[in-house]
Amino acid sequence: MSKLIDRKVRAGLTGVSLLALTACTTLGPNFKQPAAPTAPGYAMAGDRAARVVVLSPEARVSGPWWTAFGSAQLDQTVRLALAGSPTIAEADATLARAQASALAQQAVGNPKVEGVASAQRERINTQAFGFTGFPSPTINLYSLGATVTYDLDLFGGQRRKVEAAQARAQAEARRADAAYLTLTGDVVMQAMKIAVLRAQINAVQAMISDDQKTVDMVRRAQQAGGQAPSAITGGLAQQAQDEALLPPLQRQLDAARHRLALLVGKSPAKWTAPDFDVADFQAPGAVPVSLPSALVRQRPDILAAEAEFHAATADIGVAQAARYPDIRLTAGLTQATIAPENIFSKDSSGWNLMAGLIGPIVPSKQLKSRQRAAEAEALAAQARYNATVLRAFVQVSDVMSNLANDQAALTAQTKAQHAAEATLRDERKAMELGGGTLLAVVDAQRQVNLARRNTVAVQGQGLSDTAELFTATAADWRVGS
Repeated sequence: MSKLIDRKVRAGLTGVSLLALTACTTLGPNFKQPAAPTAPGYAMAGDRAARVVVLSPEARVSGPWWTAFGSAQLDQTVRLALAGSPTIAEADATLARAQASALAQQAVGNPKVEGVASAQRERINTQAFGFTGFPSPTINLYSLGATVTYDLDLFGGQRRKVEAAQARAQAEARRADAAYLTLTGDVVMQAMKIAVLRAQINAVQAMISDDQKTVDMVRRAQQAGGQAPSAITGGLAQQAQDEALLPPLQRQLDAARHRLALLVGKSPAKWTAPDFDVADFQAPGAVPVSLPSALVRQRPDILAAEAEFHAATADIGVAQAARYPDIRLTAGLTQATIAPENIFSKDSSGWNLMAGLIGPIVPSKQLKSRQRAAEAEALAAQARYNATVLRAFVQVSDVMSNLANDQAALTAQTKAQHAAEATLRDERKAMELGGGTLLAVVDAQRQVNLARRNTVAVQGQGLSDTAELFTATAADWRVGS
């Protein structure tokens, strides 16, 4: 009779399992990667054309992008930052946490095995069974067993949770890439800022030196009786005005050097920023730029937004599945005996099989509201993705326009510097021939120094905009082994 019951129980559980498995489905929309944009470029009609190389959709610049500037000192500093930056350490730790969470969520859907072992003493109350006049013995009871539980995940809620967790881990991976790319860009631009500020300080110091020459010349003329005492006033005023230019430049230089120390993960007291020089950097003739259709497949912030959109889409399936019941299968095997040596005896075995229905039978308003909230969040994630793409395109467009204007400004400033240098040569020749004055030569020299300072500033802006274009177009930041 018991065997017949066992067969019926097994047959019933098998039928339930087969019915459940045939009913398994995955609710919620499947994520579709947003279509790549079809725009042929980034520039708006009327923008200046920058010197760039447009890459084919399948092409991509490989290798550390900052090596395009040809500075070994810069390369060493960037590598130091990648190895020691707290920002990178935080990004790596956040990524590791997200990946561990995804693995943990994936493990939730696996069968769960729990084991139990116990040894206890129990007193048998014989009177409770209607036996009087018999003693109530105390016996030892040993048990050893295991239970296996498996969730059939009828409507795919667990599968959607795994999908969402993996998408969020992917988003963190892309944010880590963005952190690396941002860090390398910041280091390069701070290094260039240091170089430009040092060049500007040198130019101002040359101007102050020329001012001093003018003052000394006027004093000698006064001593010879050729100039009134008030003549020196203008020279001293100009010298004071130029000297006032130094403290703000020095303050900016100190801040840039300290900022670079922060980027490389060092204390300013324990690390000194290199003395970068503008001459150490060579501007690339043209910057390789990916088409918009390729940029959305390689820029980290866009890929992170896409992964978040994917996760939000999967959350809709999680919310939908929560509205329906699920079946959980449980199987257990227990060995129990009063004699330890018989713990593995066949007569000590006991087992059970169960199929439990869990979850709501009738969807509640609360669960419906959660589904609507998940759908709204997916729409918001899609909007954030679209906004991220637009911001990226605008940034590239801005930097390309800035770079084109930098090139035009450098051309004009170079002409101005050449004109100032020609004037200086003319004044020197005139003085040698007796038709010019030392004051005119000194003033022409001062104009050359000022023009050189302005040229350096324009060159530095061009270098910084070039570096920003590399990062805006997601040039590779990885350092080879």
